[in-house]
Amino acid sequence: MTGRFDGLGVVVTGAGHGIGAALAEAFAAEGARVVVNDLDATAAQQVADRIGGTAAPGDAAGAEGVAELIAAARKALGAIDIYCANAGVGTAGGADAGPQAWATAWDVNVMSHVRAAEQLLPEWLERGEGRFVATVSAAGLLTMLGSAPYSVTKHGAYAFAEWLAATYRHRGLRVHALCPQGVRTKMLEDAGHAGRVLMAATALEPAEVAQAVLRGIEEEEFLILPHAEVAEYYANRATSPDRWLDGMNRLQQAIEKG
Repeated sequence: MTGRFDGLGVVVTGAGHGIGAALAEAFAAEGARVVVNDLDATAAQQVADRIGGTAAPGDAAGAEGVAELIAAARKALGAIDIYCANAGVGTAGGADAGPQAWATAWDVNVMSHVRAAEQLLPEWLERGEGRFVATVSAAGLLTMLGSAPYSVTKHGAYAFAEWLAATYRHRGLRVHALCPQGVRTKMLEDAGHAGRVLMAATALEPAEVAQAVLRGIEEEEFLILPHAEVAEYYANRATSPDRWLDGMNRLQQAIEKG
C-alpha cells in the first residue's frame, strides 16, 4: 500500500518540535522521504529516528546555513520535491523591541524563505515542478497583539509566498501559505497572558495542523487555514478595516486589564 506522498523528497525546517515535527511525521507516514532540520540537533535526530528520516541539524535562516541544508538534503534525497519553510521565531514587544529582536525576526521569519527559494527555484523551474510550503501564521493575515516584530515579519512571509505563487505558478511551482491561529506548541506557551486571551480556547494540536497541510497540498490550496474562522476575520479586515481595528483594540484593552 502506497501513501499519498510515496517516494517524494521532503525537507522540513524547524522540525525538532511542534508543527515541524508533526509535518515530518505526517509526510513520512504517507511514504515521503524526509529530511528533518532543527537548530536543536538532538531533537532533529530524535524525530528523524522516529520516522526513518535523515537529520540535518543547523541554521535554516542565514545564507550559508540554508545553502548547507539544501546541499545536505539533495545528497540524502536526490531531489527536493517539497520544501517546508517552517522554522520561525516569536518575539514580544512593539516599536521598542530593539534592533536585535527586529533583525532576528526578519532573518528567521522572512529571509529564510527568500534564501531557500533562491537555492531551489533554478532546479524547480528547469524541471517544471516544485512545492514550497511556508509556515506563516494567522498573524500574517491579521496581526498579533503584543508582538510587532512577529506580526510585521509574518506579513512579509505571506507576501513573499503570494509573490512566488503569482510569479511562477504557470511554470509548475506550487506554493502554500499555512496560516494557523493558536497551536499547542512552546511558542504558544511563551505567548503568556496575551496568548491565552487570544488563542488558547481554540488552539489545535500540531498533528491537526499537519493534516490540514497535507489536505491543502492535495487540493492545491494556496492559503491553508486550519482554523476556518480565520477566513471570516480576514474578510472582515479587508471589507471593514476600522470595525476590525476597533475589535482588535478591545482585545488589547482586555489583555491590559489582565
